[in-house]
Amino acid sequence: MDIMRLNLTDIADGFRRKEWSSREITETCLDQAERAAGETHAYVELSRDRALTAAAEADGRYAAGRPLSAVDGVPLGIKDCLLVAGAHATAASAILKDYLAPYDATAVSRLRQAGAVFLGKTNMDEFAMGSTTETSCHGPSRNPWDTSRIPGGSSGGSAVAVAEGSAVAALGSDTGGSVRQPAAMCGIVGFKPTYGRVSRYGLIAMASSLDQVSPITRSVTDAAILLRVMEGHDPRDATSVPLKLEWSLPESFDESLRGLRIGLPAEYFVSGLDPQVERTVREAISRLEDLGAEIREISLPHTEYALAVYYIIMPCEVSANLARFDGIRYGRRVSGADLEDTYRRSRGQGFGKEVRRRIILGTYALSSGYYDAYYLRAMKVRRLIANDFARAFDDVDCIVTPTVPTTAWKLGEKLDDPLAMYLSDVYTVSANVAGLPAISIPCGLVDGLPVGLQIMGRHFDDKTVLGTAYAYEKAYGGPGRFAAPR
Repeated sequence: MDIMRLNLTDIADGFRRKEWSSREITETCLDQAERAAGETHAYVELSRDRALTAAAEADGRYAAGRPLSAVDGVPLGIKDCLLVAGAHATAASAILKDYLAPYDATAVSRLRQAGAVFLGKTNMDEFAMGSTTETSCHGPSRNPWDTSRIPGGSSGGSAVAVAEGSAVAALGSDTGGSVRQPAAMCGIVGFKPTYGRVSRYGLIAMASSLDQVSPITRSVTDAAILLRVMEGHDPRDATSVPLKLEWSLPESFDESLRGLRIGLPAEYFVSGLDPQVERTVREAISRLEDLGAEIREISLPHTEYALAVYYIIMPCEVSANLARFDGIRYGRRVSGADLEDTYRRSRGQGFGKEVRRRIILGTYALSSGYYDAYYLRAMKVRRLIANDFARAFDDVDCIVTPTVPTTAWKLGEKLDDPLAMYLSDVYTVSANVAGLPAISIPCGLVDGLPVGLQIMGRHFDDKTVLGTAYAYEKAYGGPGRFAAPR
């Protein structure tokens, strides 16, 4: 049995049955990460000693019959924009290359309290700005299905780690599809919870009204388990919502979809969608119908503006959030002739090309004379997009679309064409703009590369999204069905 094809639940059950130890699984992941580093580059930092110490502590709890939770002893990768006390947190940017996190992010802290083992920090696009993991100051990650191709982004390193077996699961962040898109391209599960369900405290911010800490896993059940540990109100995050946690995961999932109404938006099946990807996704939708779901055609008329809205609001928030990286308080400092010159040198040398581009775009859109024409108008259309979804959910329980319009493309293919790269987010940004829960699950292969199916739901109805994905996965294959070759 290849234990690195198993999901989180199976591995934790193996701990209880003493089939393997947390130390053995942790060492297997670390060894795999080191072996694959030159090819796939999933990690920017491994914490071998600390990980093995945490694994030994978990083994002691299992030996005493007192595991802390369903994730006790399970080794996880953590995206490099999430703070882990004592580990580097560079957000894949030269301006933070030597920064050590002084505390845990809330999501990390809750997983630590539940006994999870942290393997190290995974690679990403710089400050989460990109769809390929090529903007990282540490160098690009590569897709384990074909190392000449991108793994997606910005959480590409986390997706690679889970797909190649160097982590059982991983954390990422999703601002416009940064968990769902790489999950689709690497043949695994990426779940973005409802905005406000998981605290953003300790996440290095890119766009605060869009960012969401999110799990990348081998199965839907694993995603549900990690959500259950991380979710809940956090007074340190003003956007964290006090929720009454009434539902139990994953015990409440149903293998039948009888009575479920699924919306199919016409606007998501238009030109630009690869015909083979569309065929694969439509076959998956037929399978959902076979499980008892009712498929209804719906319209989301403002979808065509979602990408434009996202690429105005996001750079504006980037401009504000990254103003703190000035070379004075922390991070890289390049001294100049005066204060302004120090700012200019520190930021000019510390930020990469894509980050500088988005800061400039956001600063322009927020500037006097342009605020009303760009940012204010984008916020109004954002409300129209959210209203479209609200009306659709009067008639359906969830919405199904492709995750990405194509399979993974070649490294470097779109690096010099930012607009082409931005268009890869066309199906994922709407969930962030509207704050909705959304998941990508593997649904097939095209020319040997994975294709993702996206499921979106109502605000805080994460259960329906996960439950629909679970039913599909249970009927048509779970972990390892589309396992990346190793």
